[in-house]
Amino acid sequence: MHKLGRGNRDKVQQFMVITGASEKAALQALKASDWHLEGAFDVFYNQPHIRTSTDTRHLEELYKRYKDPYADMVLVDGITLLCNDLQVDPQDIVMLVLSWHMKAATMCEYSKQEFIGGLQALGIDSLEKFRERIPYMHSELKDEQKFREIYNYAFGWAKEKGQKSLALDTAIGMWELLFAEKQWPLVDHWCQFLQVSHSIFNLKT
Repeated sequence: MHKLGRGNRDKVQQFMVITGASEKAALQALKASDWHLEGAFDVFYNQPHIRTSTDTRHLEELYKRYKDPYADMVLVDGITLLCNDLQVDPQDIVMLVLSWHMKAATMCEYSKQEFIGGLQALGIDSLEKFRERIPYMHSELKDEQKFREIYNYAFGWAKEKGQKSLALDTAIGMWELLFAEKQWPLVDHWCQFLQVSHSIFNLKT
């Protein structure tokens, strides 16, 4: 690595810290992405021959830690415990990104298949690796294509079971959460407009 320029050496170190990858894997992913750090994350997590493999037994142990005692799912209490273990606020947008990776059908619920499949896709089989992936999951929101996918996913995920549409308060919460990251300057005006329009509609009816 001593042959690399300072800027590329810094990228290798940063990549290793965030992903927990070896120097060899970091160099491979960065070279494959033409030394674009965010592109290297995609290479690392989407190519199994580069990504760190996961241990199925450790994944099972993680699932058992958070699984509800009365249902074969991770529910609110388990998700709260997970957030405590990761030192992440349950309202942090990273939990939305995590749910997107898990392809979770419903907010505050992870089936065993969703939980283990999502962690495998992220190369996670321990709390240490989980914490290391958090900066990467935040960085995904800067990718326009991924942000669009997460945005589209969020509104279906947040719907209550059996409901065809999303409650206004929940929708506003999603917009505020998503655009706090993208810094859309009109988000507050948009949410206020919806609230006023909703109030006027209720008065008329």
